[in-house]
Amino acid sequence: MIQTIADALADQGYETLTPVQEAVIATALDGADLLVSAQTGSGKTVAFGLAIAPTLLDGADRFGPANAPLALVIAPTRELAMQVSRELTWLYGKAGAIVTTCVGGMDQRTERRALDRGAHVVVATPGRLCDHIKRNNIDLSDLRAVVMDEADEMLDLGFREELEFILSEAPTDRRTLMFSATVPAAIAKLAQSYQRDAQRVNVQSEERQHADIEYRALAVHPRDTENAILNVLRFYEAKNAIVFCNTRAAVARLTTRLTNRNFSVVALSGELTQSERTNALQALRDGRARVCVATDVAARGIDLPNLELVIHADLPNNADTLLHRSGRTGRAGRKGVSALIVPAKMRSKAGRLLGGAKIQAEWADPPSAAEVNAADESRLLADGAWTQEAPQDAADFVATLTEKFTPQQLATAFVNLYRARVSAPEDLSDANSKDDKPRSSFGPSVWFSVSTGRNDGAEPRTLLPMICRVGDLTRDDIGAIRVQPRSSFIEVAEAKAAKFGAGMEAEDGITLTRLDKAPDFGPKGPRPERAERTTERPQRAERPERAPRPQGKPDAPRAKKGERPPKSHKTERTPMKPNAAPKPKSEGAPAKPEWKDKPRDGAAPAKGKAKPVWKKAGGKPDARGDEAPGKKPYKRASDTTKRFTPPNKIGKQGGKPNARPKPNK
Repeated sequence: MIQTIADALADQGYETLTPVQEAVIATALDGADLLVSAQTGSGKTVAFGLAIAPTLLDGADRFGPANAPLALVIAPTRELAMQVSRELTWLYGKAGAIVTTCVGGMDQRTERRALDRGAHVVVATPGRLCDHIKRNNIDLSDLRAVVMDEADEMLDLGFREELEFILSEAPTDRRTLMFSATVPAAIAKLAQSYQRDAQRVNVQSEERQHADIEYRALAVHPRDTENAILNVLRFYEAKNAIVFCNTRAAVARLTTRLTNRNFSVVALSGELTQSERTNALQALRDGRARVCVATDVAARGIDLPNLELVIHADLPNNADTLLHRSGRTGRAGRKGVSALIVPAKMRSKAGRLLGGAKIQAEWADPPSAAEVNAADESRLLADGAWTQEAPQDAADFVATLTEKFTPQQLATAFVNLYRARVSAPEDLSDANSKDDKPRSSFGPSVWFSVSTGRNDGAEPRTLLPMICRVGDLTRDDIGAIRVQPRSSFIEVAEAKAAKFGAGMEAEDGITLTRLDKAPDFGPKGPRPERAERTTERPQRAERPERAPRPQGKPDAPRAKKGERPPKSHKTERTPMKPNAAPKPKSEGAPAKPEWKDKPRDGAAPAKGKAKPVWKKAGGKPDARGDEAPGKKPYKRASDTTKRFTPPNKIGKQGGKPNARPKPNK
């Protein structure tokens, strides 16, 4: 290994390399194109940095003056590109490398000036890199290596055309390395097109995938999903946590809810500017924020050292997204928890996702309020503050507290202060309960009669908003509504009934009258049985007998739908007589006049001015009606002698007996 690279690894605390890092620096792979697949969190960024270092340095320990870039690293998202830039900066720092970025959302003029000054390594997103290439802002003539990080994600995001354009503009003698967690067919096809004899490197961990991640599937009631997220955050009290949502609107809503509950939270979604997204991730790394609510834009490649908890507020769309989301924790040997919030209707989908990802998850209920408080007590008792001495400047104050208050008062104040700085847990409903809690009794009330009923088109859904508008009430102030044929009755809370008085006029002439007592709607028992008929029903007169049907041919049986009746029941048809032979025409007989109703040029003839055109049999008429000598006979479109006649049908010798002979030509 190059000495400057080895020194950089030692400064970062690298004692041993990960399996994928060991695999790519093998001597047999020097100078070869690579197609590498390894699980999330296995150190792929440092791996391709080590793989291309000999190609970039070319036997030297340090880089020369910066000019045109020597290496190009392409990442799918801005956050991943910035993270790769930080990793390569410290990895190549002792070798004197200049690493610059070209990502969407940043000032393009600043990036152009940085490229003009020169850089050894450029880390870019596909769209922005294409813009710089088309504007001739970047020179790729000296390029020695191209690395595509998370190549499968770039194809999923629709960057195939951009990648093909970039690779086509790069020199043909370059090295091309593709790194990804999975290698689908599209990646393999792209590798065949733009790599030369690529070496396949598949690094599988000896343990099961994501062995350092504890998966938990939490079944919740649909209305308690956000409360369950609050309790999970409070139960684990992770240093850093990411809550994944499927939409930007869900990110905004949940961020507001957590902020109101005293959580230090930041948001991460595509609608934010690049500076806002960078500041959000930096706040998580610095400890200024503890929770990040994000869309899947943060599901690829983002590495937060203290990330201990991943919560799936919305279930991902596929198993690969589940793995990449969960892979933000449990990285480089650290432990982590991935919790799926599963409403009752999503249980089957959650099972399919876990099965597709080949993950065994523990199904359980979300932490209750009692469990959260118990976890707080355990953390409080295990805190090292109990064994530490008081600060010197606070010794007098400690003595004053012990003299002034009893131990019980001190403990009570301590617990109250501790709970005041954290969010209180929520009480959750049973996940298996299908119906909401029954409505409590309405309490003291007053009944009003309304001068409209079912016959006038009155319904509870129309009466309720009318009463609320007239009396400035809410739906909770209205009890039962009974609609009768000519009137209706409404129950109003006694405290709000004073707004109506004894009576008042509502909309469209409808009046409300206060009643002294609840109306009597009659019994609600079963419908009374009909009284028995006392009189006998008169007998009908007998119908006269019909005359017998005349005997004739028996009716053919009806055929079922889709079947043809038997041949024996078909009616016999009389055979057609053969056509009589045409009478021979006499040579001297004049031809019948044929009316020329339409000129040959397509113009309609003048009405009433059609003239007869005389012609001989088989001849073309001239202006005087005689056959024009020396020309082929002219046939009109109405002449039937030139129509197509199928073979063996008409006029063939030995054909059917009913065939008509060919007409004389």
